[in-house]
Amino acid sequence: MVGAMAVPLLPFDRSGEAYGAEPKKGEFKNTTDDEACDYWRYCALSGTLCTCCGGSVTQCPPGAEVSRVTWVGTCQNPTDGKHYLVSYNDCCGKVACGQCPCSNHQRERPGYKMGLHNGINWCMANDRNAYHCTVAALVGIAENP
Repeated sequence: MVGAMAVPLLPFDRSGEAYGAEPKKGEFKNTTDDEACDYWRYCALSGTLCTCCGGSVTQCPPGAEVSRVTWVGTCQNPTDGKHYLVSYNDCCGKVACGQCPCSNHQRERPGYKMGLHNGINWCMANDRNAYHCTVAALVGIAENP
């Protein structure tokens, strides 16, 4: 009975939701179109782009709240050649947007390393845990990518 009560707290795989175009490995040369899967900072994003759902690259749409947990990727900006740490936060609390699905897995790790795995609903820690879309906020420069 105790185990059954913990089931809602467990993460679940949402990788099937992101069936959009996947750029070929290393082909993230897009520097301007933040509504396209090949935008460089989306190199490890798996989900729906918030830019297509009323939000921005870094902000959730109105009515959605940012996830309390996140995964981090390292993406190279083709303009300056630097590698950046990108925090991917799911936006939670609204019905899934369904626009601009992406499934990018550059440097993704297996699901047992949760902080490096992008196919999980990271809204699980929020009170309203329905997945809506994902943002990609830059958090720093990677020293040794």
